[in-house]
Amino acid sequence: MVTSEATLEELASGDYPWKDDALALVESVPVIEITEEAIAIAELYVRHHVMPAPRSGDPLHLALASLHEVDYILTWTIQHLANPNKLEHITVINRRLGLLTPIIVTPEALWSEGDL
Repeated sequence: MVTSEATLEELASGDYPWKDDALALVESVPVIEITEEAIAIAELYVRHHVMPAPRSGDPLHLALASLHEVDYILTWTIQHLANPNKLEHITVINRRLGLLTPIIVTPEALWSEGDL
């Protein structure tokens, strides 16, 4: 399991009841740094309408995971990241860039109730 600087920034800036638990969960997880290459790929996703602006949100999460060959992205963002209709577009762009496409799932899809 890994996380990214982008995810840590989102977790830290959010206002939600389980914030301390979320930050504690990723406290000892390796962190992927935001790079110029990742930002450029995120901008490409936005230009090609794979993900909406700003590039610092979902496009950056996808770029970092793709660059670092992360197997899964776990997200609540169904409209953009975990949208099955976007998967083909993401895969085409990533293939052109020579990147693997992570499997993008919601927590509900990854774990059934019996697993929790």
